[in-house]
Amino acid sequence: MSTTETRSNQTSDATVGTADMKLEAVVIPVSDVDRAKEFYESLGWRLDADGGGGDLRVVQLTPPGSGCSIQFGTGLTSAAPGTAQGLLVVSDIEAANTELVGDGVETSGVFHDAGGGYNRFTPAARASGPDPQRRTYASFAAFSDPDGNDWKLQEITNRLPGRIDPGTTTFGSVGDLASALRRAAAAHGEHEARIGEADANWPDWYAAYMVAEQSGAELPT
Repeated sequence: MSTTETRSNQTSDATVGTADMKLEAVVIPVSDVDRAKEFYESLGWRLDADGGGGDLRVVQLTPPGSGCSIQFGTGLTSAAPGTAQGLLVVSDIEAANTELVGDGVETSGVFHDAGGGYNRFTPAARASGPDPQRRTYASFAAFSDPDGNDWKLQEITNRLPGRIDPGTTTFGSVGDLASALRRAAAAHGEHEARIGEADANWPDWYAAYMVAEQSGAELPT
């Protein structure tokens, strides 16, 4: 049973329920199924399924820490191989780019929008390196699979307000949790400098900071 929220119908006084809809999988068009499977497995993506029958074959893999998977195979889509575009969220863009390079993947290198915005689409707008202020949402990297399906990495360290329920914040991997702890530690050091003494209640402060950062709420000072 899915949970629902009640929202107003704009055309009447009645209310309607909105069922939860969690994105499960995205179909990626590829020309060589086995080659694509080998590529994504080499990135450490978990193989969930490889099966079918007759003219149908479905391969499903899931990126580390992701709640959504990709599917490719035969008989799944009429889209041309190489036409997919995807976005992958990471907590440390430089570490993620280094890992891809270590896996033998050719990447764009880390870049940001030279105009100070969040344009990840236009190559001419790119400047090398992460965003100078290391703003959340503002640092990127890119790579393609063997068919040319395009993937962008985007560094997100805290969400826009309302994007995540602060009562249900989670960390998808050990790496994400470790990065959040490092940022909390740095912020807590500044907090102790402001109050002029060691803060014995640092575990609660860390927890409040990490939840606020992830959910986009006001950070503790």
